[in-house]
Amino acid sequence: MTVASAGKKGRLEVVCGSMFSGKTEELMSKLKRAEYARQRVLALKHQLDNRKSMTCIVSHDGRARAAHPIDNCVLSIQTIIDLADQFDVIGFDEIQFFPEDIVQVVAKLVLMGKRVIAAGLDLDFRGEPFGPMPYLLAIADEVVKLKAICVVCTKDAHYTQRLVNGEPARYNDPIILIGAQEFYEARCRDCFKIDQEPLILPAARQAAAQV
Repeated sequence: MTVASAGKKGRLEVVCGSMFSGKTEELMSKLKRAEYARQRVLALKHQLDNRKSMTCIVSHDGRARAAHPIDNCVLSIQTIIDLADQFDVIGFDEIQFFPEDIVQVVAKLVLMGKRVIAAGLDLDFRGEPFGPMPYLLAIADEVVKLKAICVVCTKDAHYTQRLVNGEPARYNDPIILIGAQEFYEARCRDCFKIDQEPLILPAARQAAAQV
């Protein structure tokens, strides 16, 4: 087994996309390949994601992998640094659930020579950047953006549609609602519905009008 050497910087890989785009499957595949290369691998998840297991990351196709659950109450740079110290590769599933402090944690791990693989939703149910994801995408060495299939028209889907009693959720509903097919669908830009357009769109239109 090898441990990342001191003084040599690591790298950050971000896997993003809508729900049902295969992010967790991609993360698990990357971690498995690292194990084939005889690297020590640690998988982490947020305790909020308890849909199928508290101690595993589970893909929508049923594959599972043991993972260490992290709670915001104990989240600190040093907590995760200590946990990850003897590993080469650190994988985060559903990293959008973590507070923005996780960006400092990831940056520190990379400086320590670790390979960090972070999987998560890049957009929330409102169609806006989700939590720490825009910062992680900005500093990533590699970004893999996956696509789902729109359940309405079958085009490529980049958005996660939240449904409440079969109707689109409202913009001011809580950002986090843990669930899967019972609350969410993958949709393309045309089929995605929300009662208030994402805040980034008016600014983009105003900028376009000034060109």
